[in-house]
Order: sequence, then C-alpha cells, then structure tokens
Amino acid sequence: MRQHKQPLFTPILIAGCLILMTGFSLRASFGVFQIPIATEFGWLRSEFSMAIAIQNLAWGIGQPIFGAIAEKFGDRKAIFLGVLCYAAGLLLSSTATTPGAHQLYEIIIGFGIAGTGFGVILAVIGRAASDENRSLTLGIGTAAGSLGQVIGPPLAAILLAYMNWSQVFVIFAAIIMLVLVLLPMLRAPEATSTAELEETMSQILLKAFKDPSYSLIFLGFFSCGFQLAFITAHFPAFVTEMCGPIGQDSLLAGMGITSTSALGAVSIGVIGLANIVGTVTAGLLGKRLSKKYLLTYIYIGRTLLAAWFILTPITPVTVLLFSFLMGLLWLATVPLTSGLVGHIYGMRYMGTLYGIIFLSHQLGGFLGVWLGGALYDLYGNYNMVWWVGVGVGAFSAIVHLPVKEIPLKLRVSAAAG
Repeated sequence: MRQHKQPLFTPILIAGCLILMTGFSLRASFGVFQIPIATEFGWLRSEFSMAIAIQNLAWGIGQPIFGAIAEKFGDRKAIFLGVLCYAAGLLLSSTATTPGAHQLYEIIIGFGIAGTGFGVILAVIGRAASDENRSLTLGIGTAAGSLGQVIGPPLAAILLAYMNWSQVFVIFAAIIMLVLVLLPMLRAPEATSTAELEETMSQILLKAFKDPSYSLIFLGFFSCGFQLAFITAHFPAFVTEMCGPIGQDSLLAGMGITSTSALGAVSIGVIGLANIVGTVTAGLLGKRLSKKYLLTYIYIGRTLLAAWFILTPITPVTVLLFSFLMGLLWLATVPLTSGLVGHIYGMRYMGTLYGIIFLSHQLGGFLGVWLGGALYDLYGNYNMVWWVGVGVGAFSAIVHLPVKEIPLKLRVSAAAG
C-alpha cells in the first residue's frame, strides 16, 4: 500500500515557530532597555548588564528542567508554565527600582525563556517530523527564533518612543500570554520505538552521561554560547569605538546610517537576517551530510572569520561583511546539535538531553558577557576576550571530530553481538 508523504509545514511546526519567534523577539530586545533604565535610576551600565547575564544563566539552568517537565507531564503543560514565568517576570520587572530587583526578576524571565525556547519547542517539532524532514524542520524552527531577533529590538525602540520602559514591559507580558492560543495545535505524536518507550528517563540519562560523545557535544556547545553572547552584548560598542568613519557620500550615509554607533546596532540586525538563511541551510544539509562534520566546519568558519576580522583594519565594509558571514554561522549549530542528540539518543527524552547540552551553551554565554566587560575594564579594549573567543571556537571544532554519530542502541547491539 502506497504511503502518503508527510507534509513539511504542519500545524505543529507553524505553532512552534510562532512561539519561538514571539519569545525570542522579547528576549532579543532587552539590550534596548539598558540605557533608558540606567538613565532613569542613575545606575552603572554594568548593573543592568549583569541582569541580562543572569537571565542567560537562568535560561540555561531552566532548559533541562523544563525539558524534563515536558517529558514527564506533557509538552503543553511545560510551555504553559514557561509562558506564566515569562509574563510574571516581565510584570515584576516593570515595578523594579533597584539593580538587585531587576537581577532577581530576570531569573524568572530566564526560566520563562527556557519554557518557551529551543529545548522544549524543538523537541516537539522533532518528534512530530518524519525522519526525512526532521533536520530541516529543526532548522526552520531555529530560523523562526532568528526572525524574532530582527523584530524585537525595533519593536521595543518604537514603543519606547511613546511610553516609558515599565509600560513596554507590561505590553510584552501581554504579548507572551497571547501564545497560549497556539497550545492546542501542539499535539505531537510520540515518535519513539517500543524500546525507547520501555526506557525510563534515568536510564537514558545514565547511558548518555556514560557516553563520551555526549560529553564532547556538551563541551563543544560552550563556545557557541560564548561567541554569540559576547557579540550580542558587546559588538555594537566594539564597532562604535573601533570602526573607521562612515563616508558622507557612502551608501550607508544615504540610508541614514551616519555614525558608527548606528552601524553597530544595524550590524546585529544583519546578523539576525543572515542567520535565517544559515539555520535553514544547516537544516537542509543535516538531512544528507554528517552533522558532526558540519558542526566542525561551522566552528572552523567562525574561528577563521573572527581572526580575520580582528587582524584586519575595521571599516564599515568589514563590519557589514563580518556581520553577514557570522550571521550565516550564528545559530546554524542549533538544528545540527539538537538533531545530533536526537539521532544518537532517540527522540523520547530529547528535550531533557538537549536541555542539558544547552546549559553548556548558556554557561558560555554568561562567561562571554561577563568576561567581555571585565577584560575591557582591565585592558581598555576587547582584544583579549576576542582572542579567547577565537580559541574556544577552535576547541569546539576539534572536540566534535571524535563524536560517534551512530545511534547509541545500535552501538550497544553491535558491542553485545
């Protein structure tokens, strides 16, 4: 009997993409609030920066927790809890008047991002997809989060032109609550084998922790978080201080980009746009090619690109070229890393297993944000932390090579035979 080919764009994929896009739109906008909040209360820039760094860390800690909640009690219940945390954190933050309060409430927001972010949503999308479409759907889901990076900051800037930051936080809380209407669409089937259904979470976690490949993937994802968080938090300031002037007759000037500070902000948007292309392409390539080798190539590309940029005179042209090329590699690691975890360890507990891997990413992100500021204060420039990022990128390229890209159950069966 002829089987019908499963469509690529299903209600589950569409709903998952909308949730990711909404959650990441709000998350990507937090840097826009740094100056308004610091100006109103007379705070040091580092105080709200620490709140954002804490948010990244809480996101990482919350990711495996929400993954486990999803696998124990259901995906939609985990997402519902994540939405409530996100909205509550935003509402509480709208009333915060001290750095400590903002930093505390960012923990709640970080947990909310975890409940509505990659770990839970990509697991749902991955389980609902066919084997043929899985890598591509993970890439499309990741690209939806990237689109949020393009939408969120301009939306925040527009709202801030008409109201104060606390009112914008309240509006953002209402926006994240709207994604609850999408939950009925997220009824994913259990795409697992009989053997996987018989395994408990503790059993599969123990097998993964004993497998050197899992540890290598965990270590490799650290540099991704380090590089992305450092660039997101510090690249606009780096461009403002280090980039050559924009010519009065240049194309950029004709577009209204006349200062290096404006160029720094635009560069983040360029990264986000290029990232949409990069993540979908990575998902396509992951269907046919080895995911671990693709990850190695991506980290090599980042390493060479970052080294070239810091060694080359920094001009508006090199800034935009770097932003575009880095954007192609930006979150291309996410569909490949999550797909690699699902391929090796199965889809049953992918949310928890990928959530633990993602914790490494966020530890790197916390260090990237914090170390960028600390080394800048120490040396007066970003050169040292930039080279640290080059080093960890090269490390990640190397550690993915020994990963055994074979399903663990097949390896166990072969060893038993």
